[in-house]
Amino acid sequence: MDKAILFVDDEALILMSMKSQVKRHLGDGYRYETALDAGEAWQIIEELIHEDVRILIIISDWLMPNVKGDEFLRQVHSKYPDIQKVIVTGHADDSSIEALKKEINLRSYLKKPWDERELVSTITTALQS
Repeated sequence: MDKAILFVDDEALILMSMKSQVKRHLGDGYRYETALDAGEAWQIIEELIHEDVRILIIISDWLMPNVKGDEFLRQVHSKYPDIQKVIVTGHADDSSIEALKKEINLRSYLKKPWDERELVSTITTALQS
């Protein structure tokens, strides 16, 4: 598989839940990768790039230890602006989300707890653009 979707969250249960929900709807046409923090996500990104796997979208939690999701997505955007970016949060205010949208072309944001249909719809729409 030469296309990947990356989920980043510091809670393993959330990662597995998002991954399984998306995979159930999108099937086996993508690689589904998970990372527990920004450092692990960067390792996966570099491995995928090295393997010529195109990362289509990154879905990241906002509130994580060390590097928060908004900062991680800013870093991703500066190096790989073509990767679609979605943030999942239960903590960010609307003005912070709007600022991030303008700054890094944030595709969308989902509030925790997310709705499976909304998650799948957001990703499907991002993949079609």
